[in-house]
Amino acid sequence: MSDILNMLTRAFGPMGPVLAMAVIGLLLVVATLPALLKKQADPLDKLRATSEMPAAPARDTDRGKAKPQKLRADQGSDKLDRYAGFLEPKNKDEMTEARKWLQRAGYRSPSAVRTFHAIQFAMGLGLLGLGIAYALYMNATGPVPLTPTQMILYVLLPGAFGYIAPKRWVNARVNARTQEIQDGFPDALDMLLVCVEAGQSLDQGIVRVAKELQGSYPAMAEEFETVAHEIKAGLDKAVVLRAFGERSGVMDVMSFTTVMIQSQQFGTSIADALRLYAADMRDKRVMRAEEAANKIPTKMTLGTMMFTVPPLLIILVGPSVHDMLENFKAIGVH
Repeated sequence: MSDILNMLTRAFGPMGPVLAMAVIGLLLVVATLPALLKKQADPLDKLRATSEMPAAPARDTDRGKAKPQKLRADQGSDKLDRYAGFLEPKNKDEMTEARKWLQRAGYRSPSAVRTFHAIQFAMGLGLLGLGIAYALYMNATGPVPLTPTQMILYVLLPGAFGYIAPKRWVNARVNARTQEIQDGFPDALDMLLVCVEAGQSLDQGIVRVAKELQGSYPAMAEEFETVAHEIKAGLDKAVVLRAFGERSGVMDVMSFTTVMIQSQQFGTSIADALRLYAADMRDKRVMRAEEAANKIPTKMTLGTMMFTVPPLLIILVGPSVHDMLENFKAIGVH
């Protein structure tokens, strides 16, 4: 590797390695970009096309009308629709997991997956280009030419950061929303129990709780609003509740949806189930608070040892050390 870098430096000057990397990257982009941007056929469409047999010859007026269902919803106004085969997973399971992941972060647009991959791709290439430009500028204006290692770091680190940053951002959003839902869920259950015991149905109680939680727990309110809209749209309540548990990513919410589905199927009292589950959620919240409080002394031990023990030793031992040094000086003088 060092021999190649030295050869490039002798042939093209100090900027030889950077120019070689730029040419290689450009060739790779030119060679692979047309194939990547080509919209691939949906695997689900291929399977459906091979399994379905035409029952009768189609009439001329019906030709071109029937279109196979697609795994991804095409939108005429979406500029990234033509690149969906490149910006979206090809596998149905991967597509489903990517949508769930982005929904847990609060991004529920039908084109959220392709938008995320487009941002990731654009940031990676954009910061990679900025890194190359910065390396060229520093090498041209700096007093000392950059070493090959420095040039590689200046080029690759921004590109890697641009590629990783969107994923880290979405993970941070997922963690923040999950924590907010976990903190607000006991209060939501208490409000829902009050609404049900006051004579409202479960659907009306969900709408009311969504309005009440809008200021304190907006993520929780958004989830309840989604549940209310889906129930009003005519979807099965069991399906809506299961989707709510999967979107939240919180085990307590998943258990709650299971309890509600079982109460609906077996005809038991929803108010009794809510009362027991709300009490359980309050106990869990108290236990989480106690667990966090019990961790504080352990976390403070290191800070106490670093910032308290050294000053204390200086105060206690310092005078004795000073007196000993003074005595040694006096003995040395006499």
